[in-house]
Amino acid sequence: MLTQIKKLTSRLKELEKELQSPEVASDPKKLQALSQEYSDIKDKVELGAKYEKTCTALEGAEQTKKESKDAEMIALAEEEISDLNQKKKTLEQELTMALLPQDKNDKKNIIMEIRAAAGGDESALFSAELYRLYSHYAEHQRWKVNVLSSNRIGIGGFKEIIFEIEGKGAYSRLKYESGVHRVQRVPETEKSGRVHTSTVTVAVLPEAEEIDLNIDPKDLKIETSTAQGHGGQSVNTTYSAIRMTHLPTGLVVSCQDERSQQQNREKAMTIMRSRLLQMEQEKAAKERADARLGQVGTGDRSEKIRTYNFPQDRVTDHRIKQNFGMIDRIMYGEIDEIINALQEEDIKKKLEKQA
Repeated sequence: MLTQIKKLTSRLKELEKELQSPEVASDPKKLQALSQEYSDIKDKVELGAKYEKTCTALEGAEQTKKESKDAEMIALAEEEISDLNQKKKTLEQELTMALLPQDKNDKKNIIMEIRAAAGGDESALFSAELYRLYSHYAEHQRWKVNVLSSNRIGIGGFKEIIFEIEGKGAYSRLKYESGVHRVQRVPETEKSGRVHTSTVTVAVLPEAEEIDLNIDPKDLKIETSTAQGHGGQSVNTTYSAIRMTHLPTGLVVSCQDERSQQQNREKAMTIMRSRLLQMEQEKAAKERADARLGQVGTGDRSEKIRTYNFPQDRVTDHRIKQNFGMIDRIMYGEIDEIINALQEEDIKKKLEKQA
């Protein structure tokens, strides 16, 4: 650990010089990237300094106990040794966590995409309930939710809803939600009382900024049309709806929720940039597939990650094989217990890998 801290201390000094250079000061993107790196490393270096100071103090207390012949001094040294050992253990744990490989996206805002899958209207209704779940969770965290695009069905569900969550650590907490969510319950439309099983897919994308991904305007085909409401009725007569196609990959994004063409264009670009960044990251992950073994699933949209069983008042996360009760509270956004369990498992896997 101390070797890693020495390397980080050296890098911190390099960053201090770079941040003072006129070249960096005149480049906002580079300044932002280096400032973020400086902030991250500084916290670890400060933690490392506390650990080193505690180790030095412990050595001093042990030396005092060894050399002293005074009973009172020995007792004081023993008390100090006990306190310093506890402090050292705590700092050791914190430092181990801080030095684990960090997900560079953890501090980012996110784009969440929820889509109805198997189950028809019931799946669309559960999509709406998952959207409310994450909206409530964001509210509890004092994060901001902004709907980017939606396709609502007549009875109140969503075939698809795409929204942004802005807030510190949003990706670090919600990245584990990517995958297939299965619901088992008696639908309101079911008269016989038979339990139905439906599925919804959730994708969590770290929001990409221009600093992360630069899209050549020549690679985009942008079409405009009048926005349409439910059942195809026109909701406005201006050409405000945007359909954006990324020609090299064939990715298509459509936005029509805003009345302004410019606002829809900006939202479409936000989604497009995040999807392209996700594609790049997934490609890189496949190229180093062995590095993904043993990780808690965080990105495979085909992976069935969770089942919400309403008749049995139980939510099961299949990755950690753990059950959680009080489903009504969970559906209201109280999912910290689940997320904490997933994070603990993720950290455990990373520590095992380092051992």
